[in-house]
Amino acid sequence: MSMAGSNEISSDKLFARCCIAGGGPAGLMLGFLLARAGIDVIVLEKHADFLRDFRGDTIHPSTLEVMHELGLLDQLLALPHEKVHRLTAQIGSKRLTLADFTHLPVRCGFIAFMPQWDFLDFLAVRARRYSGFRLLMETEAADIIKDAQRVVGVRATTPKGSIEVRADLIVAADGRNSILRDKTGLPVREFGAPMDVLWFRLSRKPQDPAQTMGRFDSGGIFIIINRGKYWQCGYVIGKGQFEAIRSAGLESLRKAIVQLAPYTKERVGELKSWQDVKLLTVRVNRLMQWFCPGLLCIGDAAHAMSPVGGVGINLAIQDAVAAANALAEPLRNRRSTIDDLRRVQKKREVPTRVTQRLQLAIQRRIIARVLDRTEPFKPPLLLRLISAIPFLQRIPARLIGLGIRPEHIKLADSQNDVTK
Repeated sequence: MSMAGSNEISSDKLFARCCIAGGGPAGLMLGFLLARAGIDVIVLEKHADFLRDFRGDTIHPSTLEVMHELGLLDQLLALPHEKVHRLTAQIGSKRLTLADFTHLPVRCGFIAFMPQWDFLDFLAVRARRYSGFRLLMETEAADIIKDAQRVVGVRATTPKGSIEVRADLIVAADGRNSILRDKTGLPVREFGAPMDVLWFRLSRKPQDPAQTMGRFDSGGIFIIINRGKYWQCGYVIGKGQFEAIRSAGLESLRKAIVQLAPYTKERVGELKSWQDVKLLTVRVNRLMQWFCPGLLCIGDAAHAMSPVGGVGINLAIQDAVAAANALAEPLRNRRSTIDDLRRVQKKREVPTRVTQRLQLAIQRRIIARVLDRTEPFKPPLLLRLISAIPFLQRIPARLIGLGIRPEHIKLADSQNDVTK
């Protein structure tokens, strides 16, 4: 059960040093870090809780290292999760090990699979210990407020009516369909993707494979994530093919799933209607400029990532850490400038560009080819070499697990600002 709760809104006009639209990983982490540094911050989250299934649930070693630097790692890992030390996949008839995280120079040489709502609740509970932190649930940022050419606030909708939040800085962390980003007119570059993903649950049995993994073969890709009593499943389809698949009927989808994962034969009947299947429309894009006077975009609002590697959450967390490091002092002194926002983009743009370039290459050279084939698929030579030579598995592990130029906590905890 989500424990985020809901704050009472006592006025239709609120004020803070920073207002963050979006209570996802980027927004909550940035709000927590700024409040921890003694900055007055308001986070707006449009939903009543964090309980939405089929969100990204991978917490990579880079994020776990951030939690260690915050002194919260042991508490986080006390929550239910699955540790994945090696990334494996079955490609055609070959079962391959593609990444080994155990050699990374961090505290946790594994990916932690944890429901995202648990991670967000964890951040929200700890952020609320700081008197300067306010999380407003069921509050959706709907428009920006400008004074001359500078963004000075947001208008938001709530069940009790509209409110205004004025702040020295507005941060758009409201996802790949960011309303605030669209309101600014910041230009977005689209890169495209050859696939979409159908997400659903299937029950898990003791004789099933234990590890989270993927299966690539004969025109299909099937991802399973171990949730203990059930599998969170992703069935990858060609871009824009959902309506055709739906028209073919649910039984046709069940047969396609069984072809890739025969052990699901006795339980695909659990998909009783299309209400049990959720479509994730995959987009890969990036803002050319992440900011304008008074507003900064981070996370998916600045760069929508492919699901390849599951790195989207972790890049969002890295954005939040970089933004907090760069902006806490200017916000504290009420002297934040456009150059401060430019520095955040400069710090995070290269890691974003490199990661997206790698994702696009994998989409083009592996995923698109698998989806286009009807005969068995043979793993590319590079993947076979990586699996055969353990030392090479450290390279993708570093790219996936730590990323390019991982961020570190530089802000001290404002202990005298903690609510007792």
